[in-house]
Amino acid sequence: MKSRRSFYKKGATLALAALPLAILALPGLAMADDAPAKAPEFLSLMNGNTVWTLVAAVLVMFMQAGFAMVETGLTRAKNAGNILMKNMFDFAAGSIAFFLFGYALMFGTDIAGFLGFSNFAMSEAGTATPDGLWAYTYWFFQCVFAATAVTIVSGAIAERTKFLSYLILSFVVTAFIYPVSGHWIWGGGWLSKLSAPMIDFAGSTVVHSVGGWISLAGAIMMGPRIGKYSPDGVSRAIPGHNLPLVALGVFILWFGWFGFNPGSTTAATGNIGLIAVTTNLAACGAALTAMITTWLRYGKPDVSMSLNGVLAGLVAITAGCANVSPLGALVIGLCAGVLVVMSVEFIDKVLKIDDPVGAISVHGVCGAFGTLMVGLLPAPTSAAWPACSTAAAWPSSSARPSAWARSSSGPSAPACSPSSS
Repeated sequence: MKSRRSFYKKGATLALAALPLAILALPGLAMADDAPAKAPEFLSLMNGNTVWTLVAAVLVMFMQAGFAMVETGLTRAKNAGNILMKNMFDFAAGSIAFFLFGYALMFGTDIAGFLGFSNFAMSEAGTATPDGLWAYTYWFFQCVFAATAVTIVSGAIAERTKFLSYLILSFVVTAFIYPVSGHWIWGGGWLSKLSAPMIDFAGSTVVHSVGGWISLAGAIMMGPRIGKYSPDGVSRAIPGHNLPLVALGVFILWFGWFGFNPGSTTAATGNIGLIAVTTNLAACGAALTAMITTWLRYGKPDVSMSLNGVLAGLVAITAGCANVSPLGALVIGLCAGVLVVMSVEFIDKVLKIDDPVGAISVHGVCGAFGTLMVGLLPAPTSAAWPACSTAAAWPSSSARPSAWARSSSGPSAPACSPSSS
């Protein structure tokens, strides 16, 4: 009883001691209620565009792994080391070449509509302004595209190329060939200045067809692998050693393509969902028709050709992914799946050109086909959805936001976005 009384006494004493402090705190609490609430923080337009573009660029870089898996699986095990080294170092050598020379030739100040010629080694970029900072993001995005163009060549000339020779090729393609042809369409060159400018939103021609036609030239120059053709010219199959690896590579490429195509807005705009839909539908349609075509021709579905059908659809839709409707994308994919099977057979059995992975057909032929289809299957335009054009989607000078946006806060919504109208 005594201890309970002592406890209550101590509690009352503490309460009396705390009462003055509570009274003193009341005015402060009232002032806190009167203070304006802190404004919520939002991601700025520039930062949002930068994050989206970098995420897309990383997805495209991951496609290097997909190319390596596809090429390794479709060739013989004894060449796996050479192929993996080529796919790793074409990115390493190509990145340096594009940094020193390629980017300037592609996006520098235009000379007669043929090439750019400024901003070598990114001399005009810097950290003092938003424009200068954005240039680094845009360079990285363009660099992974350049690496994609050159790694296409590796598959077409696989199993008969010296490693050093391929490194030199990688440097030349990313420093000179790809940038010059890219300048014509994306860098303000002559094809972008036509009264009806060429439309290649994400690179069916700029990236894939260029890589495909370089592959054709390389395969012709290298000649076929030993044992590929009999003395009387009959084509002999040289099976790859690992189909699961090929399938893994195709799924990686399919995944990375959602950075390749939607990321080509280089801005977090409202139409990236549409681009993802058209990209996926074309891939699915091409996979089905490639499988059906081989089933009808060979009596059973062909695994490697069906997988190449996925890639054919992805390549074909890349030019018009922001310009065609989902139904138009499905049509492009369905046609590409048949085309890739016929093209592979024609190049192998009629032209007698040895292409171990079908790179010429997938990237060269289907890239050209997809670019042409943009003019045949454009989505109907309206005030809410104007047609995408190359000029709207890509800056015409050294990737400065002010070259294609109204402010220096990074690239604004391209003209193909509903939010920009």
